[in-house]
Amino acid sequence: MKIDFLAIGDIVTDAFIELEDAWIETDNPEKNKELCMKFGDKLPYREVVVVPAVGNSPNASVAAHRLGLNSALMTNLGNDFYGKEQILQLKKEGISRKFVKVHPKMESNYHFVLRLKEERTILVKHQQYPYSFPKIKIAPKWIYLSSLAENSLPYHQEIADYLEAHKEVKLAFQPGTFQMKLGYEKLKRLYTLSELFFCNVEEARKITGAPTDTDVNDLLHKLRNLGPKIVVITDGPNGAYAFDGNEVWFMPMYPDPKAPVDRTGAGDSFSATFTSALALGKTIPEALSWGPINSMSVVQEIGAQKGLLTKGKLEEYLKNAPAEYKARKLS
Repeated sequence: MKIDFLAIGDIVTDAFIELEDAWIETDNPEKNKELCMKFGDKLPYREVVVVPAVGNSPNASVAAHRLGLNSALMTNLGNDFYGKEQILQLKKEGISRKFVKVHPKMESNYHFVLRLKEERTILVKHQQYPYSFPKIKIAPKWIYLSSLAENSLPYHQEIADYLEAHKEVKLAFQPGTFQMKLGYEKLKRLYTLSELFFCNVEEARKITGAPTDTDVNDLLHKLRNLGPKIVVITDGPNGAYAFDGNEVWFMPMYPDPKAPVDRTGAGDSFSATFTSALALGKTIPEALSWGPINSMSVVQEIGAQKGLLTKGKLEEYLKNAPAEYKARKLS
């Protein structure tokens, strides 16, 4: 069966630790928010919730499948308890595991998520797997590329080689932390090959080297000059923007039914839903209206996947949206 949506990226198990005796400080030169706890002490916590088979790309594959696409995941994991649990969870979600590679003598990725109210700080460690791009008999319609480990540069070049040889495959690129650290020059081919490119405002400034006061419109143009056909920038509660080289569109966030529980995966759900909407034949304004709804739903639950919606449920939210919830053309 032809794959509609092939997500490529690392898979992880997240352990969500809800902190109790912690607070936020901004008493530093850059006024950044800092998570603070007593040092050298025994600190209580409220609960731990363990969520297997998550990560930017696994989250995207689940989002696409729930929206009705035939979805697969290309990832690497270890032959340990957590790896086996991750595979079982992918099977439960209906994700094709054809491109899941198990490494017998390696550990699976396991991250710790420190929760304080609806915000979180994630302690990450990406295992450095021997990445290699397999042969694919039937090309997928879309490839969704996101977070990989620091040793994955040759793997990125293999992905670029495949895309250059299969022009019919569209690429959605949502760079993770290490991919942004690699920089534009090393991943230039992937930027150029991207049909869709996603990041938030802070990431856009980091990628382009723009000053902190650069507005979103300028950032959209700077990112598109790097090669992607369509650039999408999210700005948290301030909304999201899309630019296709001709028109800039703005979309407000969908109103939260109640206070968010956990913001983990909000960006993944937006990007994957936007991509899925285009894969289903929707326009850019329609895709912009889909993305925030799934983000709104995801932040109502702990973890990045529990709140992901089916196509029917998403359309129900869209039908009942406030009158002001609509994409607006800025240029």
